[in-house]
Amino acid sequence: MWIAGSLPSDVDAALQNLTRTEDVVGLAIMPDVHLAKEVCIGTVTATTRTLLPDAVGGDIGCGMSAIALSASAEDLRDPARAAKVLDGLYARVPVRHHARATVTRHPEELDMPLSDAGLDRLRRKKAPLQLGTLGQGNHFVEIQRDVEDDRLWVLAHSGSRGIGPAIRLHHRESGTADPESGVIGIAADTDAGRAYLADHAWARSFAELNRRALVDAVVDILADVLGAEPDEATRVDGDHNHVLCEEHEGRALYVHRKGAQRAGEGEPGIVPGSMGTATFHVEGRGHMAAYQSCAHGAGRVFSRGDARRRISRKQLREETKGVFFDRRLENRLRDEAPSAYKDIGRVMRAQSQLVRVIRRLEPVLVFKGV
Repeated sequence: MWIAGSLPSDVDAALQNLTRTEDVVGLAIMPDVHLAKEVCIGTVTATTRTLLPDAVGGDIGCGMSAIALSASAEDLRDPARAAKVLDGLYARVPVRHHARATVTRHPEELDMPLSDAGLDRLRRKKAPLQLGTLGQGNHFVEIQRDVEDDRLWVLAHSGSRGIGPAIRLHHRESGTADPESGVIGIAADTDAGRAYLADHAWARSFAELNRRALVDAVVDILADVLGAEPDEATRVDGDHNHVLCEEHEGRALYVHRKGAQRAGEGEPGIVPGSMGTATFHVEGRGHMAAYQSCAHGAGRVFSRGDARRRISRKQLREETKGVFFDRRLENRLRDEAPSAYKDIGRVMRAQSQLVRVIRRLEPVLVFKGV
């Protein structure tokens, strides 16, 4: 475990339950760990022959994508310019889906059919409408500044939208609940296991293309408003909900990461805090005991319901001073306030064995779907 403080009793109980699952040969617990249905977020679960859809989660392929721009934060300090950027985001970055009239041809790799006829009908219906869309909850677009040189960066956090959760729910039906833990497993070397892996691979591809489309739309907006150009050499992308067949210490394992990202030696990653706190670009250290993994973010302290009960609009306003966002959404964004999340500094210190920090960025403008 690489944790920032003691584990809440419900999280500890959920992790203990996961260890009782047949074929779970190891867990690595990240510092952003927090409670979720079936399997906690911030958990890396290793098996030898069994796939655990709930140890990946529904938003298969959800991750982060970032790119630097030829502009400084000073260029965006003017509230009028920030308002133009927000207007552009509302116009060009749908939260739920595109209007049919604005849909363009999607990449050929998304034409691969899914394993089930019902899932494939959903793919054909949803993929064109949802490619390049944000989603709700903790998904976001941020424009950030590098604290070293004041350079602007774009960061997008999104995933496989409506199709990933449908894939998870469909394949859970073909699995078997473990008699001890209740966690559903699918034998990897079966038709059902191969079907899940194929659909999972499609969802990861969709999620990556979705983030690229999001980032490119934001880059176009900043080109219009600021005259900024992207630096393609700086583009970073990675996901934190997946299962991969990997070799660890000479052993082939299915490594499930749910709210955790790969952190092999020199592998780039992005660890965001919250809408009012720092984001860190990192390189992995390849720590084998952690299955070469690291945290995917700060991790929640409060559930969304608890956060809404505890955090006022005034508190959100105080915690996000200096950050542009749509203030009309203050009441609905209380559950995304920085105090609803763990201290990102503590998270980073807790995983110093797992990653090295490359740069620190701070939020300038935040766009969230609610």
